[in-house]
Amino acid sequence: MDIGLDVDQKETQPDVILRADAWVNQRIERSWHWPVSQYFDTWAKYQDQPNATGIDWVRVWPFVGVHLACLGVIWVGWSSVAIAMAVFLYAIRMFAITGFYHRYFSHRTFKTSRLGQFLFAVVGNASVQRGPLWWAGHHRHHHRHSDEEEDVHSPHRDGFLWSHVLWLTTREHFSTDRKAVKDLIVYPELRFLDRFDMVVPFLLAIGLYGLGMVLEMYVPSLGTTGLQMLIWGFFISTVVLLHATCTINSLSHQFGTRRFDTSDESKNNGWLALLTFGEGWHNNHHYYPGSARQGFYWWEIDVTFYGLWVLEKLGVIWDLNAVPERVYEGSEK
Repeated sequence: MDIGLDVDQKETQPDVILRADAWVNQRIERSWHWPVSQYFDTWAKYQDQPNATGIDWVRVWPFVGVHLACLGVIWVGWSSVAIAMAVFLYAIRMFAITGFYHRYFSHRTFKTSRLGQFLFAVVGNASVQRGPLWWAGHHRHHHRHSDEEEDVHSPHRDGFLWSHVLWLTTREHFSTDRKAVKDLIVYPELRFLDRFDMVVPFLLAIGLYGLGMVLEMYVPSLGTTGLQMLIWGFFISTVVLLHATCTINSLSHQFGTRRFDTSDESKNNGWLALLTFGEGWHNNHHYYPGSARQGFYWWEIDVTFYGLWVLEKLGVIWDLNAVPERVYEGSEK
């Protein structure tokens, strides 16, 4: 993809950006508003503190709050339109996470325009799974050390609950590994989404609440309200999406079958593939992560790949990396 830089600039600009960001962080930490800004600016703390450890209970409260907010369904009830919105937002955001946060930003398995890259980064950011740089940096680290001591979310290292979700709450894993994503950090719009990763989710939540109020006022027969749309469309949909995504870390390295003899414990799991639009074909993916397709055979349902195929036909993306013939030749089927 042409990002408007010559070869020399591509090599040097990321390092310049990293130094500039470190300088800005130091200024922020010395300012009077730093205690407040750390709730909104995810680079304001721990970003340049590699030795930070333990659970940061103060910054974890929004994570806990999103889960507790789901209990609001007891008071707001349900309606078909609110549930439909929850399902729609689960699907579109799951596609953005699996197709773009994972297969594009983390593995670069296809190409797209700068606009396409940004738009799908925004949708992925709306999933409340942090920014695209943070996501890609951690995932690339996972592939370098899968199921080894340095794999931060291996269930074989610290157990199911840690690998599934607890690792997300710790100081040492809160910051973005910017050195691992030098190919992405040259884009200021991606740095903004990564640094202020609560902006898009906040706007989505406000928009859903407003939509529910409008429907309540003008189409009362639908039986929805602002709070109901917020609870179902944002909180419930987001929490289900999060835990579905996390099953690939916690369950796909424990339950399923192994077609390929990889160095880790990755497994193929058809049920998880349905839940996560194709990510459950995890042993396939770890054997050859460079493919845009994770369901290597026609019977391995990979909804994300089907969506990417459609986007390629529409010209939104191009150069989808295929599964090489040598991979099929090495398959045990």
